[in-house]
Amino acid sequence: MTSAKDIAEDGLDPRTSTGGTTRLNGAPVASEQHSVTTGPEGGIQLHDLHLVEKLSHFNRERIPERVVHAKGGGAFGEFTVTGDVSAYTKAAVFQPGTTTPMLARFSTVAGEQGSPDGWRDVRGFALRFYTEEGNYDIVGNNTPIFFIRDGIKFPDFIHSQKRLPDTGLRDANMQWDFWTNSPESAHQVTYLMGDRGIPRDWRHMDGFGSHTYQWINAEGERFWVKYHFKTRQGWEFLTDAEAAELVGQDADHSRKDLFEAIERGDYPTWDVKVQIMPMAEAEGYRYNPFDLTKTWSQHDYPLIEVGHFTLNENPRNFFAQIEQAAFAPSNLVPGVGFSPDKMLLARAFSYADAHRYRLGANSDQLPVNRPVAPVNSFAQDGPATYRFANPELPVHGSNSAGRGGQEMPDAGDLGLWAAQGEEPFRGAYVTHAADDDFSQAGDLVRNVMDDAERDRLAGNIARAMDGVSPEVEQRCYEYWGKVDAWLGEEVRRRFTAAHADA
Repeated sequence: MTSAKDIAEDGLDPRTSTGGTTRLNGAPVASEQHSVTTGPEGGIQLHDLHLVEKLSHFNRERIPERVVHAKGGGAFGEFTVTGDVSAYTKAAVFQPGTTTPMLARFSTVAGEQGSPDGWRDVRGFALRFYTEEGNYDIVGNNTPIFFIRDGIKFPDFIHSQKRLPDTGLRDANMQWDFWTNSPESAHQVTYLMGDRGIPRDWRHMDGFGSHTYQWINAEGERFWVKYHFKTRQGWEFLTDAEAAELVGQDADHSRKDLFEAIERGDYPTWDVKVQIMPMAEAEGYRYNPFDLTKTWSQHDYPLIEVGHFTLNENPRNFFAQIEQAAFAPSNLVPGVGFSPDKMLLARAFSYADAHRYRLGANSDQLPVNRPVAPVNSFAQDGPATYRFANPELPVHGSNSAGRGGQEMPDAGDLGLWAAQGEEPFRGAYVTHAADDDFSQAGDLVRNVMDDAERDRLAGNIARAMDGVSPEVEQRCYEYWGKVDAWLGEEVRRRFTAAHADA
């Protein structure tokens, strides 16, 4: 069986520290110290092949960074199933007693490659399971919800969190202008401005699949599912002041913390749990269960144990195995599917397309992205093709030689849900009995947070508003007042007091 160590070392070049260096074609190099010139003080010779190859490859070492989640790190590990959820899904990875090699990547959303780990930002929480049925990716965050519910707004949201085109600086007014004009963001912004907005490091935070997915069991019964990943290390956070001090000391503290913990054998572990909703209950549930800005009450749908995963192998090469890792929600396996979650459906296209731009059409052939399951695809050619089918076999489907084998009608469950026959529709989600944009955020403030958390929340919001225009300032008070009347007034009081002499 393939292990996390096998995957971590896949692609490792058998180079030695003592052998003479070579060019990329394997031919020996005469010198790594001196280039060829016309005499001792003449011009450099263009036919110094090693110099030209070395510099031209150096110029091409970097690839485009991710537009989102650019700054991150990760490690390999194993996922072990200890519960029994076979009544809900036939996916091999979730069957009792199964152990599966995996890769995890953690990140910030808005920051670029060089940004510090300590900024207040949502953390990405991406998992890949190298299953016998193909790679299965769950691409989530450290929060159970998100800022928007429709992918058509995603570029606008990200632009508002990035840098202005003239100054090249991030801008509070732009962020708050988007948030206050997008009331569905209230639940996520409440999480972001609370303690969860700056986790102490990646080991001390929970993760979530966030979206609603579909599970299908062996009998063809379908269920809606949400993933929860609970850290066994304890949940810890930083205050604004602690984060500001840490950023000045170590911009890469989360990346370093994970690597060093694994090196010393302190392997981090997360418990894997799910919420299951019978398909028939979705239509009548008080919140639209496919709305990414909403959670499902755990009183209604308690957490069910699945298993746990442990990270125990650091990457051997960060660029090859973490920077080139290409997670995508479209990487599904039999027994798992999509839901009518509009953000999930948009990401099913955009993530895979981003990898085709960033890494090329054959990013799936890179060792870190290569499935351990056999691949029998009619895809061919393109940049960086180094795996190919037997040339004696047909290169097309619908062939008389039988390449492709017996088709699997039940594989059609990937990505489908019980909405067949509906006419194309452009509009908002169906509103359920308790649906609105502020009530869950208000419940979070009043019923989940204690007094100390509420106090930090108000302070975090007021500080984060620094730089907003008077118009956006007033919208912020209205926005938070709809979340909770006390919070709206407290944010007004704190912001006004801080800017009384401005």
